[in-house]
Amino acid sequence: MDAPLWTDVHAPSLDDLPQEEVRDRLHDAVDEPVNLVIHGPVGAGKTAAVRALADAAHEDESDLVELNVADFFDMTKKEVANDPRFEHFISPKRRRNSSKADLINHVLKESASYPPVSGSYNTILLDNAEAIREDFQQALRRVMERHHEATQFVITTRQPTKLIPPIRSRCFPVSVRAPTTEETVSVLEDIVEAEDVDYDDDGLRYVAGYAGGNLRKAILAAQAAYEEADEVTMDAAHGALQDVGADDQIKEMLDDAEAGEFTDARKTLDDLLVDEGMDGEEILRDVLRIGRSRYGGDELAELHRFAGEIDLDLNEGTSDRVHLSHLLAELGREGGLTQ
Repeated sequence: MDAPLWTDVHAPSLDDLPQEEVRDRLHDAVDEPVNLVIHGPVGAGKTAAVRALADAAHEDESDLVELNVADFFDMTKKEVANDPRFEHFISPKRRRNSSKADLINHVLKESASYPPVSGSYNTILLDNAEAIREDFQQALRRVMERHHEATQFVITTRQPTKLIPPIRSRCFPVSVRAPTTEETVSVLEDIVEAEDVDYDDDGLRYVAGYAGGNLRKAILAAQAAYEEADEVTMDAAHGALQDVGADDQIKEMLDDAEAGEFTDARKTLDDLLVDEGMDGEEILRDVLRIGRSRYGGDELAELHRFAGEIDLDLNEGTSDRVHLSHLLAELGREGGLTQ
């Protein structure tokens, strides 16, 4: 989509969150800030909820520091040092003499120790925290202990059991369930009315059913229907979404992976996960479907074997990006699937 994404344009406030119990709990956290572990399935609105919390709690947006764990801990040492969010407190000497682990620990400490621009505390969001290695979790625990008076830590994850007990014990758990069809329809209705888009109830319900509890996917699907038919009615939604797929992008991603162009392949993967709102299981399913017309014999058998391992990892709740990147790397290694 070339137009601004509705997921960004219509980011919810606390009062707009569809799950009543989440609204109530986060309103309490504005009045009495505590560390939080916010957990729930893909697309339930965990990150949007944290941003809404920070917007209600802070007058200045810079008092929210966002670290997507899957990206942050996957960075190279050079990428961490040159990231515009962090480079101002990483000295040239530290860049030369520190390991990647030291730089990441330094970034955590510095982010937590910076005084807030407004109010009495800042908020650090650690998104997709199931990807944090245990040694970094131990470092995070020490940072949380040292800076608890001036920094609120909010951790989002699909699998809170991946967090070490000392971190879980320092955070209040908030469960974010997948929104119901009625809640999803209500969110979509607010958005299409704000966009002055023609719609009907059947169209919104079709989109909500198509998304299956993934709110981000529902919003992007409604936008896709509007961009194709200039409305979100039943006919428009059905026509736009029945053929919606990412086949061209996935084929391009596989081409790049096989050619050893891993950076390009992973960029396409990020587009699918973030811009298109797909989850890892959807992408893996499409890779296998396309793979059946692309490979044969031993290659196809090897793809299915390796995909089974990735599927198990995805179901354990760890980072979709990390595990699917592993699959792309496997396709690009010398000999590929035949080795």
